[in-house]
Amino acid sequence: MAMLRTAFLSLLFSLLALPALAGAAAPEVECVVPSKPGGAMDLTCKLAKNGLLQPDTASAAAPFASSVRISYLPGGIGAVAWRSMGSQRRRAEANTLVAFSGGSLLNLAQGKFGNAKAGDVRWVAALGADYGMIAVRSDSPYKTLADLIAALKRHPDKVLIGVSGTIGSQDWLKMALVARHAGIDPKVLRFVALEGGGEVFTAMQADYVQVMSGDTSEATLNVGANHARVLAVLSEKRLPGVLAGVPTAREQGVDVVWPIIRGLWMGPQVPEQDYQRWVATFDRAMATPQFAQWRTQAGMYPFALTGDKLTQYVNQAVERYSRQAAELGLMR
Repeated sequence: MAMLRTAFLSLLFSLLALPALAGAAAPEVECVVPSKPGGAMDLTCKLAKNGLLQPDTASAAAPFASSVRISYLPGGIGAVAWRSMGSQRRRAEANTLVAFSGGSLLNLAQGKFGNAKAGDVRWVAALGADYGMIAVRSDSPYKTLADLIAALKRHPDKVLIGVSGTIGSQDWLKMALVARHAGIDPKVLRFVALEGGGEVFTAMQADYVQVMSGDTSEATLNVGANHARVLAVLSEKRLPGVLAGVPTAREQGVDVVWPIIRGLWMGPQVPEQDYQRWVATFDRAMATPQFAQWRTQAGMYPFALTGDKLTQYVNQAVERYSRQAAELGLMR
């Protein structure tokens, strides 16, 4: 009888401890934005935050994370964050995620992260995708892409184009491809390199630049507030939502399409168990209807890959960007 009573009490204490253990299991997460606030990298971390703080129905409705802190580490269009997470102090942090985009992979392919390789970090999840776009101020005299191209042909030195990053960045490359397709030598264009899409929009509102080459996710925030006019989206067909009325570049005779993946990676020495935990976490989080709504609100479109499949996609993308950069003479 004493043994039975002891076993019963042990079971009772175990059951009473379950809620506390479940609560403790939800980690405190840091999501690093490798740019200044306000751009698409910022949106990526905010989307991840929404997804991780929603209830996880597979574990008694506890959230995937107890808290998500967003921190900003701008510099070198992602290079500073890459080096920071590769340091001995941070390379094994199991609950730190870093936002990336297709632009990050382009910079990686061009050697802008030094000797870094795609295999130097662990690729966790692609949360969505968006597309390139070209925008001007809402009061700009340029009403269409044709208006802008005509102005660039007449006086390329008088139109300042804001981009996130320097020569060879994806914003630079998008505008260069548009110009080249229109018969304009990209070398005559005047680019202003800034740190992140949020800073580019701010510069355009201050009339420091007259045009920006950016992303539709960033435009979704600013067009709704009547801060900008999008002249063209670089997608295969028109996009739903806030930008539904904006024609594609293709519709306007400029055959340039530029999709952009958005996701998260983590340090190279994160234990396999923790890495797989995050892969499974985002698989579940991104499968919820609520996440799909948040993704739409962030101006992104469905694109979900995790773990090995994402790693394979990244490796192939870096190889493709390397070939494109070599063809344009951008390789270091």
